[in-house]
Amino acid sequence: MRAAQLTGWRAPLEITTLPDPDCPPDGVVLDVLACGVCRSDWHAWTGSDPDVLLPHVPGHEYCGTVVEVGPNVTQWAVGDRVIAPFILACGTCSDCQSGHQTICTIQVLPGFNAPGAFAERVAVPYADANLTELPEDMDPALAAALGCRVTTAWHALTGRAALQPGEWLAVWGAGGVGLAAALLGKAMGARVVVADVVAEKLDHALVLGIDAAVDARGDAVGAIRELTKGGADVAVEALGIEATTANALKCLRKLGRMVQVGMPAGAHAEMRLPWDAVYSGQLAIYGTRGMPAHRYPSLLSLMAAGAVDLSPIVARRVPLSAATEELAIFDGPAAPGIAVITDFTS
Repeated sequence: MRAAQLTGWRAPLEITTLPDPDCPPDGVVLDVLACGVCRSDWHAWTGSDPDVLLPHVPGHEYCGTVVEVGPNVTQWAVGDRVIAPFILACGTCSDCQSGHQTICTIQVLPGFNAPGAFAERVAVPYADANLTELPEDMDPALAAALGCRVTTAWHALTGRAALQPGEWLAVWGAGGVGLAAALLGKAMGARVVVADVVAEKLDHALVLGIDAAVDARGDAVGAIRELTKGGADVAVEALGIEATTANALKCLRKLGRMVQVGMPAGAHAEMRLPWDAVYSGQLAIYGTRGMPAHRYPSLLSLMAAGAVDLSPIVARRVPLSAATEELAIFDGPAAPGIAVITDFTS
């Protein structure tokens, strides 16, 4: 199969031919229809993710068609079109049985601790516990984006912060996951403000119906507190850096909730934060990572009902050969929307 392989940190991905993946006894092999290029892939490319060992095939936001089925799989057959969360939980441990698949201790993460989907084919273990049928009318490029950014945002808002209609949601960072959180927040009945340093992203958010946009190069905390008349009820940090995490806490009203969605890695793995604001405001801080597979139906139902149009988050459809170029974009402020690999032959 054709694949993009990482052989050195920040090195151009090598477009090469690798053997097709073996089918796990409890899993399937997919022909990849689409795979997103995510900031978490950038963390892997730069050497900031300790799970990634070289050589390695990145890619964790994918959908595909089943081409091989393991003997222990009961729910899927060759020809099924499916989506998978980026955290593949075992489905049988006590955490999984309690509904907390994202903390499964033996989880498999294609693109991180297993070969990923910057390739024509990818192996997906624990298929019965994780796969969801790809809706017939859903664009595979959008379906791929559901695998990480959209699902992570959905779980952050519903499974962690419990966002309520009428509340103010402040989203720090209007990239893929931030824009998804903003759009989903609006669909849930919240009032939403986004903060970013890229004017084009702020304008894009306003065009899509977000209530307000704040330039984070100025006093964004003050602007949000004034706009919301005392502070946001919920803040989502969508970049994983110290400055925006601190600002996300500072912009909250008393008893507010902050969800750390962005992955703190490298120099930002440890941060200095305004704990006086946490203490005096009696704030709640939630970590989040991915989404349990059992939450897919609620998200897909929201989309099927027409309550939210997430298609604007897909900005570019690119060939496999453009993966390195797309990863490098995350070195600086990026344009609105995300890139999805949809052509694995060029």
